[in-house]
Amino acid sequence: MKIGIFAITPAQIHFYKNIVNGLREAGHETFLLIRDYGESLQLAEELGIEHYVFSDPPDSKLGKVANFPLEILRSTSYLRSKGVDVVTGFGIYEAYTSAVLRCPAITFTDSEYNCNRLSFLVQFWLSEKFMDHIVTPEKYSQDLGEKQVRVNSYKELAYLHPNYYQPDPRVLDELGVEPGEPYVILRFNAFDAVHDVGISGFDDKQRELLVDALKDHARVFISAEGKLNDSLKEYLIPTKKCRIHDALAFATLLVTDTQTMATESALLGTPTIRVNSFVGSNDMSNFVELEQDYGLLYNFKNPLEAIEQAEKLISDPSLKNDWQKKRDVLLSDKDDIVEYFTHFLIENTFTQYSRQQAMVVHSLGILKK
Repeated sequence: MKIGIFAITPAQIHFYKNIVNGLREAGHETFLLIRDYGESLQLAEELGIEHYVFSDPPDSKLGKVANFPLEILRSTSYLRSKGVDVVTGFGIYEAYTSAVLRCPAITFTDSEYNCNRLSFLVQFWLSEKFMDHIVTPEKYSQDLGEKQVRVNSYKELAYLHPNYYQPDPRVLDELGVEPGEPYVILRFNAFDAVHDVGISGFDDKQRELLVDALKDHARVFISAEGKLNDSLKEYLIPTKKCRIHDALAFATLLVTDTQTMATESALLGTPTIRVNSFVGSNDMSNFVELEQDYGLLYNFKNPLEAIEQAEKLISDPSLKNDWQKKRDVLLSDKDDIVEYFTHFLIENTFTQYSRQQAMVVHSLGILKK
């Protein structure tokens, strides 16, 4: 079987890397498509993952929208040349290319579309009709109908579960940090994606306030998308993109206005503070679960409240040990999503073909009559 895979963010590349290994070990061929956007291309190259770059999107939101038809054209042409049997991804791209190629589309998503702004909802509404299966976490708050399949896991466990990942302490040398020396990572979002319209996190002044609040208690490292004030560039984390999870695993604290890295940090047992305007009564279920059921992160809408909480946490000497115990509880509850999704791709593609073949046989029988 030949499988086309869209991975358009660093987290999606990480999600699929172990699934790709499992598929190849089972004798299947995989073709990874990525965009030259953000840190995705750099990560794929650092990991040595074979890939095809199907897009170099413009910086503006309007430009990204205008570029979309060309992205579909390029990716469809590439996948047709490979003769793929199924396409998978996180929405949009696999849906439209599979419609043109007339092959199944299997989507994974953990983004509740009713939690996002109108632009995100419209994207989903326009592409859902071309998806054959939609795999979501078990606690996903929306009912997506008969196409939806729930799995008791998080996408981030595809690459952070102990079955697939063990932190490498050599990252401390790259950071210039001694074993046991406290350090914090601050991760800032660019909020320049189409679905980020109306979403915000730390502004420039609040970023500086956060650094000032923590720098006397621990070493501070910044990982940032987009522009960063010159006054904060000295704090940029010196590791490669592919080493960020090692850095997170040994960190004392993560403070971020991004989504995925907040989940990654929590699942690694690192105390996590997340702040952005998604937070509230309509927040995404994975963040609600991580806070309310497992106590692994704090969610704030107000950046100043987040800064105050960060100051409190960084002075707690038992903080990291407490979080590791909470992480152990979570891991005992969750399924191995790599094993699940690998089997799901294989079994449901063959099932889809069986249905199509049955329809062809039925049609031929009618024609003979």
